Amino acid sequence: MHLLIDRPGARNSLGAAMIDTLVAALTDAASDPELRAIHLSGSGADFCSGVDWVASNNADGPRPRTGDLVRRIPHTAHRVIELLHTVQLPVVCAVRGWAAGLGCNLALAADFTVAADDAVFWEPFLTHGFSPDSGSTWLLPRLIGLTRAKRMLLLGEKVGAAQATDWGLIDSSVPADELDDAVAALLARLAAGPTVAIGLTKQALAYGQHASLGQSLNQELFDLELACRTTDFKEGLAAFRERRTPDFRGR
Repeated sequence: MHLLIDRPGARNSLGAAMIDTLVAALTDAASDPELRAIHLSGSGADFCSGVDWVASNNADGPRPRTGDLVRRIPHTAHRVIELLHTVQLPVVCAVRGWAAGLGCNLALAADFTVAADDAVFWEPFLTHGFSPDSGSTWLLPRLIGLTRAKRMLLLGEKVGAAQATDWGLIDSSVPADELDDAVAALLARLAAGPTVAIGLTKQALAYGQHASLGQSLNQELFDLELACRTTDFKEGLAAFRERRTPDFRGR
């Protein structure tokens, strides 16, 4: 499944309708048994410059009621991040140019983010006078540690693709003209894997971020019980016995 943010004239900034579309597409993907992987990218020179706050603040009509953000954002920007993080399919994000604000966090919530070597990751929330959202304060410390997270959030420091790779913020960076091939190869590899087991592993990794060792071991036990009931598990054993590459079907 390919999700393309297609608004290059505005650096792929996301309006309300676009965010709703992302939520709907990811919700559908979560229950589609035919899907094997999700590819997220942006059209043109940039991945995503975040929410289109200019359009939001200049919209015609009455001012939003007090508490509007508290009611709305959990079902929009926050829901997109939650779905990317929890969907039991591998998610690969391709980044060119700017990945800022929500756009940055979309990239960080993916399982693998591959960036062109000229890409820039930026969390500009405090630079614009408001506090972070869309998972910044949860994702960044887990990926790069609290000290570096503070530099990105409190100081608004921009991080280039090479530094982002070195920090562990993203999976890898490649020359811009090699990005499409690198992402395609990674997607093919993931799509050929045991999809159910991949999803269970994603779930266990997320659970382990706030669980004790004993709790994680118990979670792994139940996940293993489910994985052993799949067709891919049987195929994996057969391929091992026959000394061949397994032909996983995602079931």
